[in-house]
Amino acid sequence: MKRCQSFAAAIVIALGLGVATPAAAQVRKPVQFAKGASSATLKGQIKGDQYVDYLVRAAAGQKMTVTFKPTNASAYFNVLPPGSDEAIFIGSSSGNTFAGAIKDSGEHVIRVYLMRNAARRNELANYTLAIAVTGALPATQSHDALVPGTSFHATAQVPCTMAPGQPAGRCAAGVIRRGGGDATVQITMPTGGDRHIYFKSGHADSSDAGATPMQVIRDGDTNVIRIGKEYYEIPDALVVGG
Repeated sequence: MKRCQSFAAAIVIALGLGVATPAAAQVRKPVQFAKGASSATLKGQIKGDQYVDYLVRAAAGQKMTVTFKPTNASAYFNVLPPGSDEAIFIGSSSGNTFAGAIKDSGEHVIRVYLMRNAARRNELANYTLAIAVTGALPATQSHDALVPGTSFHATAQVPCTMAPGQPAGRCAAGVIRRGGGDATVQITMPTGGDRHIYFKSGHADSSDAGATPMQVIRDGDTNVIRIGKEYYEIPDALVVGG
């Protein structure tokens, strides 16, 4: 009986060699669209058991489209929703194009990999990955009126610096509220571009800086936030009103 069980286990392991089941991402790349753009085309390369996780921010109600063009027929991509290792799209069975509505707001992972048989042979794949996130942020979920001429429910000037030791300046900020303390605060950085900080239930949860660590300290009714070298002070009144 034990020999039969061992044989069955060996069959299961052998069947598993045909798919990529990585334990931890080797490369993580945050995806940031150019200002005013909703898409980006990226080029990359993987070899052997290497794989790449592209981190893409999207909000519930928006639509994501991904088109993958590899030079190796054994290269594919999967799409993983925020905070989950269970793919909502598996390229090896569904092809090289994904288009779907976003159900959960947050950081989605587009994972590019080689199938196990190709990885074992240390094969190489060059690829082009086109990613688009379309559709307006669901600001209508909040009952707050919009600031005229903007997509924000409120705007403010918040203390900020872009590097340690710099004197504090002021950055223009706007918030899109979704109710229940969920919100996106957009900050216009003096160095150019925007920083987005995402709040859940009134608490700063993450940002579009991808893998850059974010530290949050409460100072009374203010969120003191550090994202790498960046520093921001965001009051509760901006996030939830009041």
